[in-house]
Amino acid sequence: MPQDSAPPLLRGTPPEPRAGHSAAPSRKAYHTAFDWIDAAHAERQRAGLVRTLRPRPADSPLLDLASNDYLGLARHPEVTHGAAEAAHRWGAGATGSRLVTGSTELHALLEAELAAFCGFEAALVLSSGYAANLAAVTALTAPGTLVVSDAGNHASLIDGCRLSRARTEVAPHADPEAVRTALTGHDGRALAVTDSVFSVDGDAAPLPALAEACRTSGAALLVDDAHGLGVLGDGGRGALSAAGLAGDGDVVATVTLSKSLGSQGGAVLGPARVIEHLVNTARSFIFDTGLAPAAAGGALAALRLLRREPQRATRAGQVARGLHGRLTAAGLAAVRPDAAVVSVRAPSPEAAVRWAADCRAAGLAVGCFRPPSVPDGISRLRLTARADLTDRQIDRAVGTIVATAPTG
Repeated sequence: MPQDSAPPLLRGTPPEPRAGHSAAPSRKAYHTAFDWIDAAHAERQRAGLVRTLRPRPADSPLLDLASNDYLGLARHPEVTHGAAEAAHRWGAGATGSRLVTGSTELHALLEAELAAFCGFEAALVLSSGYAANLAAVTALTAPGTLVVSDAGNHASLIDGCRLSRARTEVAPHADPEAVRTALTGHDGRALAVTDSVFSVDGDAAPLPALAEACRTSGAALLVDDAHGLGVLGDGGRGALSAAGLAGDGDVVATVTLSKSLGSQGGAVLGPARVIEHLVNTARSFIFDTGLAPAAAGGALAALRLLRREPQRATRAGQVARGLHGRLTAAGLAAVRPDAAVVSVRAPSPEAAVRWAADCRAAGLAVGCFRPPSVPDGISRLRLTARADLTDRQIDRAVGTIVATAPTG
């Protein structure tokens, strides 16, 4: 019988297998493929480590001490106008990778102004701070390179080390002598990698001593300044500027546009030859769609606002120190902040989760860090000291945290 004259199949009747072909297994035959996920989920529940997404409304009534909007610029009219204007002019998306159609005049302007503000020769904007760290670590290393990475580094730096195929040695936290020892005797390219301000406890890296340790062995220094930009240095120019290292020929920095600048994206800052090298070799730059114009426009507006109002950086530090002083005076174990992150220790992961939930029920949003997000295994509340918080809001936040603190 010709194919086009075959009788129609009854609805719901599977076709008979053709000669020489076995019947395809039913969908039910595959239902066990992800059973391991159920076991993993059960283990997370037993350990109190289940995480859930909590979509927030545009007009949340919560007092926010959980976001990374250190300078309070994410909703600033100038910043949102800059984002909206860029979207109207350039479109909703970058339309392609930066090397094809995703580079606009706006991206180039942001890179030039960001490099000048932070004191570096050149900058390269990427779609996120995570992508910027992957780009910098992988493009500046190769098999045979020695990477010395601080034990407290952000996950994006750790993942960059893993992807680089370089030999990685993990140095004790904030220990320049350990870095010096690891570098001593290595013959070939070497790179020390560190956060400027560590995102868990808010403590700062000893950058001048790290730079000196690197220079003894001819190694380069890569610093993730995500939590320093906008808070540290003259007018918020960052931790590298504060340490007198910005613009040095053996120093590279990465930053995010999503914290102090209230937008989204990331950038690598450094010597022009380093940036040119990343353009040609960094996979998370070459094969990724460019940063959306709205994010670039918002970040540029925020950068110009910070340049005009440098007191915002000073205020963020004042708020952080004030929170720390009042919480420790109340008997809580809070880590002295070096920037805008205030870490308050909790007795257990379960206690940290309950504490954060009780704060939320009282109208206060706080961060909750627990294993495996924290390398030391200590759970804590993570507070962000925003420059736009009023004294009355700070009073309310301190009162809520103290009143809801775990008793055991």
